[in-house]
Amino acid sequence: MRTMKTVGALGFAAAAIAFTAPAVALSVAQSAAAPEVIALKAAHIFDATGTVLKDGGLVVVQGERIVSVGGSAPAGARVIDLGDATLLPGFIDAHTHITMQLEKNYYLGRYHEIMRFPAEQVLYGALYAKRTLEAGFTTVRNVGASDFEDVSLRNAINAGIAEGPRMLVSAHGIGSPGGHFDQLSYPPDRVHPEGPIQGICSGPENCREAVRYQMKWGADVIKIAASGGVLSESDPVDVPQLTLEEMKAIVSEAHAWKRKVAAHCHGDAAARLAIEAGVDSIEHGSFLTEDTLKLMKARGVYLVPTRITVEWVLKEADNYPPAIAAKARAAAAAHGNMFRTAIKVGVPIALGTDAGVYPHGMNGGEFGLYVNLGMTPAQALLSGTRDDAKLLGIEAEVGTLEAGKVADIVAVPGNVISDIRATEHPLLVMHLGRIVVQKPGS
Repeated sequence: MRTMKTVGALGFAAAAIAFTAPAVALSVAQSAAAPEVIALKAAHIFDATGTVLKDGGLVVVQGERIVSVGGSAPAGARVIDLGDATLLPGFIDAHTHITMQLEKNYYLGRYHEIMRFPAEQVLYGALYAKRTLEAGFTTVRNVGASDFEDVSLRNAINAGIAEGPRMLVSAHGIGSPGGHFDQLSYPPDRVHPEGPIQGICSGPENCREAVRYQMKWGADVIKIAASGGVLSESDPVDVPQLTLEEMKAIVSEAHAWKRKVAAHCHGDAAARLAIEAGVDSIEHGSFLTEDTLKLMKARGVYLVPTRITVEWVLKEADNYPPAIAAKARAAAAAHGNMFRTAIKVGVPIALGTDAGVYPHGMNGGEFGLYVNLGMTPAQALLSGTRDDAKLLGIEAEVGTLEAGKVADIVAVPGNVISDIRATEHPLLVMHLGRIVVQKPGS
């Protein structure tokens, strides 16, 4: 028969074992669950903290973060030696339409636009998002989508339901009735005209309401149509479409909510209104004059040139209605000279492509087009990494290869400064520390 002393001792021992066992199990589980350490090694590295390409690149990653840049691989790390390649920060595209894709047959594309349900279109967007990520673009700013499709896709990516880049989204673009962001000129008794929920507004307070609706349902950034557009039939491409008072209401409301404002704008007069209203970037900028570009530099307003779309639409002009084709040719004729002047003036330039007008996944071609027009390869790379991150307001997390930042990393073949077109052919893409592309032999 056990004495009380024996029972007490046994109880204490049992309690100690019961207390210790979960702690040991927890320790083992934590050790087993510790993220793998991966060391990416390549002949070159462009970390985007400056303009210099360094030889002998090494980036160490654990979990979703960069642990170190340079030095040697830690013991036990899985080393991926990419050989004659360049390591860079994940690319950023500041102007996409990732839930849409123009079709070669313009009229068939319009039919699909009308007939597809929003849920169906988001599934197409998921495909385009995957192509974008596999092209090395780990972050995008999506500046306009119908039916809150980009909000839905962003949420699905964040939840791990879909695969794609980090998305900052604008929901509906905000513009005037009959303007670039409005519907086609359907008879109003057949297709109901849109209003502030869809981003179409007149007058300062109506436009303020439109901004509030987009932010209510999840917009990270606000997009406006300051001037007409190329791919809309009824409006002149270079004419202002919002008044200064309307733009000021939009910008003040967005900035109060800590949202930046991107202004679609081809025309010079509209750009000057948008700059005065306080927008953060001018998208496209086809007809901007040197004086306006100097004003942008002085105010710190970014230019997002979307050069690949300018060239794509010019190439495809014969497939569009005559009014669109004429605007495409006029914008393309002016855009190259504007871009060269912007480089000369020193306007801050952030890479953006207008993906969705051209086929998704070709975004990397934008870098080479910038170099063709006078940028150095290093300047072009910075525009699509560090400078894009600054425009988007996420430079603390992405845009450079530095310890503590998110592990968004791209490797391209060879020396990217010698061959900027290497950006079109990534060997490896890592997003949030996870390898999503690794070409055979890399």
